[in-house]
Amino acid sequence: MNKQQDVCEVTCYDPEKIKAIHEQIDHERAELMSILFKGLAEPSRLKILQALTLEKELCVCDVAYLLKSPIANASHHLRSLRRSGLLKFRKEGKLVWYSLDNEQVKEILSMAMMPHQKRTDSHAAQ
Repeated sequence: MNKQQDVCEVTCYDPEKIKAIHEQIDHERAELMSILFKGLAEPSRLKILQALTLEKELCVCDVAYLLKSPIANASHHLRSLRRSGLLKFRKEGKLVWYSLDNEQVKEILSMAMMPHQKRTDSHAAQ
């Protein structure tokens, strides 16, 4: 029999510890954060978000050219990010402009895009 090394062989838990931890977890915030991370879990969407940290606003056409994809594809990603609460948009004549609607995204992206060595060094300093 091949036993897994990373799984408990018996089931046991500390009910008091679990209750205390459960009460400290912000369950509603966890749900909201999962929406944020779903938005970040796709390379094209990450590129869009990163671009919008560099430029305040981009129109759908700008995003399509940036991604080297059809406008319909870019629109799909932008709508998804908007539904996730990460982007907002405004219509100006025949153009639609998108910008960040969540300042946390800038912080998360700047940490995620930091070279690995820098993250390791700053983490070790804490």
